[in-house]
Amino acid sequence: MDLTEGTKEQKIGRAKKMMLWFGMISMVMMFAGLASAYIVSKSRPDWLTDFQLPPSLYWSTLVIMISSVTFIMAKNNIAKANRKNASLFLIATLVLGIAFVILQLESFAEIMRAGYFFTGSEGTVTTSMIYVIVVAHLAHLAAGLIVLLVVIYNHFKQRYFPGQMLGIELGATFWHFLDILWVFLFVFLYFFT
Repeated sequence: MDLTEGTKEQKIGRAKKMMLWFGMISMVMMFAGLASAYIVSKSRPDWLTDFQLPPSLYWSTLVIMISSVTFIMAKNNIAKANRKNASLFLIATLVLGIAFVILQLESFAEIMRAGYFFTGSEGTVTTSMIYVIVVAHLAHLAAGLIVLLVVIYNHFKQRYFPGQMLGIELGATFWHFLDILWVFLFVFLYFFT
């Protein structure tokens, strides 16, 4: 396919999609580096061998997976020109995204209540690494929530309709990427903690 072919809008759309993919690839590289550092750190003598992930991390994983389903349903309803259902699914996605953040913060509280801290004299390498990985993902999720708010705003301004869905497609791609990234990180932490 020749990237120079097509209308101006098609060219802009391809450019935006390419920029999104470059951004996501760079995020994958960052988290691959963090995962490598985590694996290397496991050989340290002060690594916690009896540490268990808090239950709220399991729930947050389920919540973010459901949020991807609601985003898919929103996008499908926009493609069918069903604005009412699309609105409900977009709002549900936002609520689930916020619930994910709350559950992640609860997991930090659970870790600290168990007597493990992230920094300072009572901190451990294990919990510090988990903290860095989860906070890095939360920072990217904050960007995802901003993207989702922009998508919701544009939806209510009636800027998406069948045949004009670039914004919601880009937003959904980024949201699903964050979902898949978290599931990978959760599985990684589950098997390597």
